[in-house]
Amino acid sequence: MAVRKYAAIILVACISFLFSHFAIAEGDLDKPWASLNDDQKKVLAPLADDWDNLRPWQRERMLEIAHDYPKMPIDRQERVQQRLTSWSRMTPFERENARKRFQQFKSLAPEKKEELRKQWNEYRDASPEKRQELRTQRPEIFGTEDVGR
Repeated sequence: MAVRKYAAIILVACISFLFSHFAIAEGDLDKPWASLNDDQKKVLAPLADDWDNLRPWQRERMLEIAHDYPKMPIDRQERVQQRLTSWSRMTPFERENARKRFQQFKSLAPEKKEELRKQWNEYRDASPEKRQELRTQRPEIFGTEDVGR
């Protein structure tokens, strides 16, 4: 009987701890831009104007990136900054299309993903004239305007 009583107390304590831990973590996601620390602001600067309007799951993802950023190699940090800047310049419509295309890409077979990566690398390395030609020929892959404004 005493063992059950102690087990119940320990269980309640563990559950209380978990709820308080998740409540704190969830509260962090509601932080406005002004309450982020300097390191977070430095990494997430391209999103400063949009931060207070991001959904909690988006903020969570961005805070994870900011947390991991100092441990990243320089080339990865540069890529993160380029992508955040590019994302911040997109319209809501462009962002939604990017999300849809990413989901479509994730669902492809590995061979098809590799084929698209190869085509994208060729496009990326092509001259502006060749890029325009490829966009005209294959708008479903390359879109209708240049990426990385």
